[in-house]
Amino acid sequence: MSSRRQPAPLPPPEAFQSRSIAQSASQQLESHAVGALPILNHLLERIQLPQILESMLPREDRRARVPAATGLVMLLKNYLLAREPLYGVSEWSLRQAPDLLGLSPGQLQAFNDDRIGRCLDRLFAADCGAVALRVATQAVREFQVSLDELHNDSTTITFHGAYAEAQTAESRPQGRVPAITWGHNKDHRPDLKQVLYLLTVTGDGAVPVQFRVESGNTTDDQTHQATWDVLCTLSGRRDFLYVADSKLATRENMAYIHQRNGRFVSVLPRTRQEDRTFREVLQRGEVQWSPLWARKDEAGEIEDQFAFATPVSTTSDGYRLVWYHSTRKADIDALTRTISLERAVQKLHTLKLSLASPRARRRTETQVQEAVDKILADYEVAHLMDVRITAREKESFRQARRGRPNHKTRYVRDVAVRFDLEFEASLERIAQDRMSDGVFPLVSNDLKLSEKELLCAYKNQPQIEKRFSQLKTDFAVAPVHLHSPTRIVAFLCVYFFALLLEALLERELRRQMVKAKITSLPLYPEGRPCRRPTARRVLDLFDNVQRHTLTIAEQPPVELLTEFSPLQRQLLKLLRLRPEDYGRRGPAGPSVA
Repeated sequence: MSSRRQPAPLPPPEAFQSRSIAQSASQQLESHAVGALPILNHLLERIQLPQILESMLPREDRRARVPAATGLVMLLKNYLLAREPLYGVSEWSLRQAPDLLGLSPGQLQAFNDDRIGRCLDRLFAADCGAVALRVATQAVREFQVSLDELHNDSTTITFHGAYAEAQTAESRPQGRVPAITWGHNKDHRPDLKQVLYLLTVTGDGAVPVQFRVESGNTTDDQTHQATWDVLCTLSGRRDFLYVADSKLATRENMAYIHQRNGRFVSVLPRTRQEDRTFREVLQRGEVQWSPLWARKDEAGEIEDQFAFATPVSTTSDGYRLVWYHSTRKADIDALTRTISLERAVQKLHTLKLSLASPRARRRTETQVQEAVDKILADYEVAHLMDVRITAREKESFRQARRGRPNHKTRYVRDVAVRFDLEFEASLERIAQDRMSDGVFPLVSNDLKLSEKELLCAYKNQPQIEKRFSQLKTDFAVAPVHLHSPTRIVAFLCVYFFALLLEALLERELRRQMVKAKITSLPLYPEGRPCRRPTARRVLDLFDNVQRHTLTIAEQPPVELLTEFSPLQRQLLKLLRLRPEDYGRRGPAGPSVA
């Protein structure tokens, strides 16, 4: 049998364990899963992650059978391909080709969840922030990622358990250990403890370049100055455009960046006086709007129209303030208000019924008012509804003494106070509120960007939400069950590397599609076209790839690889990988076309 001949596709890697099957005394067949490991190895070599880990991790005991750098890279590959829990990484690794994991068969047997924990300890000891910064610097240089525009945001990572040893933040020589505690939970789980996960991505492909873990009770406005300083170190400059949400727009944060010759774009908070003043003018109909941009979808249909208010104003701090109007946001605001009003009315109606019950728990007007205020606050409709609480007396009579009643029986009059609700939405105030639909203000200290450039810079901010979505869905990072706070920080650092690799894979593939003038790839079920391929879909597409090594007597081993589909071959060509070398045993690894 020729070594070039390909076998028919076999069951997925999960259907079998990596094994050697003795056909007879002179025959042996070895089977391993390959999957997308060669693609990941190609990206890892380009960003030099294995080499950086080897150089920065503390020295190990010579008796360690699996180097910490190798273990961390294998853990990263598991995150990207299998998403197994920590206790399942060892079993997953036994199904993979050892050479593609960078391990010998003997080392695979020695790899377990305890070893993974020790690898995470060594990553924390090397300073996770410093390691991530060096890896990001190499990725930016190798893939020529632009750092002209950087976007920052945060999310919460939720935990179960007490975590008694992480109740307060602690500074250690290796790095800062955050407090795992309660705070404003962005997953709507106020009953669970958390940490704050900060992430910065580029405007060029949403490539993650910086991360940090802060205590769970840290507010976003306290994080921007330190983040901006790190980004200056990463980029070697200060004139990049720093984009973040309204927590950036505090007087201290904006002054900190402006005084150091930095540039920023953010949304002006609703609590500022400038916001209230503009909306009052808007409700009087005294604002002039100038058309700016009609955004179209892939079919060429207009999906949103933007305008900006003239003349452009300034904040009390002297920064540029531009007010925009979006037709799509106006529709969303109107729908959101309608839904909020309907739900608030339903809750108030339920409260009204409960107050009329003989077993009503709220017996005082103060208790009723607190319940009403909570409903209106939860749905943010306090300014749109009128609610009146009325008290009425309900009298009842009972015998003064026990016994069968007769003409001498005396009765006692009892008076119980019952409360009732009357509520209605104010049509006048709803009409006034509707005039602000679709309106939002951007504040910046950059005077050179046009109104459209300023808007486009901020419209890229949702790209970072895609990375957070991958963190919570693809990798299922929450909830976390680790018990050591130092290992948790290292654990989230490895997830940063996972997000970085996915972003680089997507960016590289999409750029190559543009060069090859390919508008879409049939990645969706039934061959439906995909204009913007995602890393998750590409990696999953190679799940069926396996390698089989057949040895007969004294003859040289013959390697057999799963036959590639036309789509797989096309993807490998776009990623500059040769199908004939993909996944094959050899010291050189995958070859670049």
